[in-house]
Amino acid sequence: MKITHLRHFVAVAEEMHFVRAANSLGISRAKLDSSIRTLETEIGSDLFDRRQETTTLTGAGEALLEQARSELAEFDNRPPAPAAPPGGKARASKGKGRAPIVKGEPRPYKNRQSR
Repeated sequence: MKITHLRHFVAVAEEMHFVRAANSLGISRAKLDSSIRTLETEIGSDLFDRRQETTTLTGAGEALLEQARSELAEFDNRPPAPAAPPGGKARASKGKGRAPIVKGEPRPYKNRQSR
């Protein structure tokens, strides 16, 4: 389960309306529908009852709502990732590089000019 899918599910569950939830999230209704359908496919059951005039949660939806809220709270309260150590140049790899130029020898990467 992706965090964005859980966020979308919680928004719809709180609004109980797909269009208002999509507007509050700042996404399209189609994207919200797709996200909810993906989540329903992963879980294996419908989360919302869409047959009535109003949208309601099913039993699986109510169970997932509590779990989703706790996971989102845990995700939001986790400490930030540690910052990268400051500065410095990147080190060169130890792969095959150009041979060193030796005084008096032709450059290994140049063709000799013929006369």
